[in-house]
Amino acid sequence: MTRATLKSAVAALALLAAAPMAMAEDLVIGLRAGPDSIDPHWSTLGSQAEALRHIYDTLVDVDDNLQLKPGLALSWEAVDDTTWDFKLREGVKFHDGTDFTAEDVKFSIERIPEVTGPMSMTLYTKYVDSVEVIDDYTLRIHTKGIAPALPNDFTRLFVVPSETGMEARNEEFNSGAKAIGTGPYKFVSWQPKGDLVLEKFDGYWAETPIWEKVIRKEIPDDAARVAALRSGEVDLINYVPASDYLAMKNDSDLETFISDSVYILNVQPSVVDEEPQPITINGEPVDGNPLQDVRVRKALDLAINRDVLVDVVLEGLGTPANQLMPEGFFGYTDELGAREYDIEQAKALLEEAGYPEGFEIDFTCTNNRVPGDAVVCEALAQMWSRLGLTVNAQALNGTVFFPAAARKEYTMAMSAWGTLTGEAAYTYGALTHTPDEEKGFGNFNRTGYSNPEFDKVFDEGAQTLDPEERRKLYEQASYIAMEDRALIPTVILQTVWAADKDTLSFAPRVDQETRAYEITPVE
Repeated sequence: MTRATLKSAVAALALLAAAPMAMAEDLVIGLRAGPDSIDPHWSTLGSQAEALRHIYDTLVDVDDNLQLKPGLALSWEAVDDTTWDFKLREGVKFHDGTDFTAEDVKFSIERIPEVTGPMSMTLYTKYVDSVEVIDDYTLRIHTKGIAPALPNDFTRLFVVPSETGMEARNEEFNSGAKAIGTGPYKFVSWQPKGDLVLEKFDGYWAETPIWEKVIRKEIPDDAARVAALRSGEVDLINYVPASDYLAMKNDSDLETFISDSVYILNVQPSVVDEEPQPITINGEPVDGNPLQDVRVRKALDLAINRDVLVDVVLEGLGTPANQLMPEGFFGYTDELGAREYDIEQAKALLEEAGYPEGFEIDFTCTNNRVPGDAVVCEALAQMWSRLGLTVNAQALNGTVFFPAAARKEYTMAMSAWGTLTGEAAYTYGALTHTPDEEKGFGNFNRTGYSNPEFDKVFDEGAQTLDPEERRKLYEQASYIAMEDRALIPTVILQTVWAADKDTLSFAPRVDQETRAYEITPVE
């Protein structure tokens, strides 16, 4: 849909205000990243979830500030310490016309561990011990101990028909054969790294979407995405780069939408005995792994000027981060002050650790995950050079970065993580807990970090039903991990979208998602 077409649609909508759903127009969105598969259980990436929630619904949903709201489940309650009941919507249809029931949710939960994608979705089913169907619209979840955050995790539980079958593979979803959900849009076609084409599902259980067709165009190059908006090729773009923000904000033909986000760029120092990529001095590998020394990790932290990252590198589109979650989230601790920048203290710590002349280290980041990831990567390398380090910074496409990160191939890396459930169990349980397959913790621990003190406090919090007691324990666990520099947070990102002036009504979301069914033409 071109800019002229959208303006015509807006004008027509004004004439048909009494019956807006009579409109049948298209929406074309330019996005920095799209899905890597049409299988909703393939990957945990935010760009994957954002795209596929148009086709599939989740059991529990969240509003634009991540507050829980009904999805396919109308309500949920803890029956006892290890049992949750979910009451499901009646009358919901899949795109092929079949009825949605509890059997479909049970199948979807049990399918997740069977899918061999690059980033396991078991992060969202880690508390599930077994699933029991009480009747067509009542599901009972038996948990591994107390699981107060279960509804939060189910905000990423995408539901597919039980008839999908455990044998269904990625190719069958990508072709559309198995791409059947209950969502507001039906799958039409998908070209990897290209266009995802969707059409309105008239049988949707909620309000019928206003857009007849939605085309989500993956345009990873920032300049090309901006050009696509200015030329009218697309109606809306996400992730406006910081370098273009002020010009677009001041352009009378354009409108920008800005929001804080939950995404934080975190440095991930590997602390395993033998680092994946050698750390060297004068070309010779050092003895041991310097990153195992907390003084080295603190030196790296102290050498980061977060104000410069925000004000200069990101041109104001962010805030300094001092822990892995934004302030106000469940488990955020006020005991940690702002991270200070002190290059002299950093040099002293590095010398005290035995590296007065620094060392050479590889540093790998994403270049298309979130706004500014590549430029922050390069800026950090320059800041660390003041410590005497030689930092070989490399920013890679997420399709390359994330599989290699999962294989733990990086000595020091950086990528974004968003606390999409609003609480510490999601983030610290995944990133800094010692890997524990039985408990489902540590499944995104890429650094080898393991602290029994942290695990003990965190585990106690995860098994505490009283919310205030659980909050205190999570705050204590957050403090331990951050004082240890298990990961090093840098900046909380802000997100900017842009569209033609006075054409679209759009409420930015803190999870950075661009949901077509929440976008309407301006009347």
